[in-house]
Amino acid sequence: MKYAFYPGCVSRGGCPELYPSAVKVSAKLGIELEEMKDVACTGAGVLPQHLSDPINARTFAKAEQLGLPIMTICSTCQGVMAQANYRLKNDSEYREKINREYLAEEGLEYKGTTEVKHLLWVLFEDYGVDKLKTMIRRPLKGLRVSPFYGCFLRRPPEAITPTKELSRRKNYLDELIGILGAELTDISGKGKCCGFPILTANEENSLAMAGKHTGEAKEKGADCMVTPCPLCHLNLDGNQPRAEAQKGEKIGLPILHLPQFVGLALGFDPEEMNLKRHIVSTRAVETKVEMLA
Repeated sequence: MKYAFYPGCVSRGGCPELYPSAVKVSAKLGIELEEMKDVACTGAGVLPQHLSDPINARTFAKAEQLGLPIMTICSTCQGVMAQANYRLKNDSEYREKINREYLAEEGLEYKGTTEVKHLLWVLFEDYGVDKLKTMIRRPLKGLRVSPFYGCFLRRPPEAITPTKELSRRKNYLDELIGILGAELTDISGKGKCCGFPILTANEENSLAMAGKHTGEAKEKGADCMVTPCPLCHLNLDGNQPRAEAQKGEKIGLPILHLPQFVGLALGFDPEEMNLKRHIVSTRAVETKVEMLA
């Protein structure tokens, strides 16, 4: 099982503790990664389509050269690339235009055969739940976890959940929490925006969104929140102290990135998953995990 690995910008930049955790977990599971190094940011949903589609078409063409599907650990990357791929695959004239005007100069051509999958999808659709269960060394019993998908991993349906069978993707994170032995603590905003995309345009609302999601999870008794998106992690963890100050109350909810959460169940120590490098203290999670060892 091998993928062209697209880690995204934030897992190596704004939250550099996330990238090594993903690499360790993939290796433990026997998922082989060939990292894509000569590729650019997806545009993160900020760049307009006429700029981001050529950038992503180039990434897809590079994956085709490798003969591998793309795996990412970022919901935002997944969402943006999935939408670009949907447009390019379903409009041959548009794809030819992108190839002719942007990729040909570099000797590249996107043929429309690339598949892009988030690690979360890989675990369910390629790796398999039964196999994953055999790899669990530390069931996370007693750990109360709120899922946070963010806004890019569940929509739009034509690009993210194009068939009835794949509509299950909307609940994969909920299911995974149970599979790893933890207790689901559901929240109403798990599929909404974390607030990061509007941080520079409207900081007050961005921090209010982060405070609302983390505050609700804390009020419902969650020990932590798990997200498949480094951008969500950056806002919910990195900006949580500012959200607390604006809200006028302490939240103190640890935020784990998906590979870190999986890694704990696979038997990695919290330190190996870089939990001590988070902004919000993960000590409460570490204590519970240590008791399960």
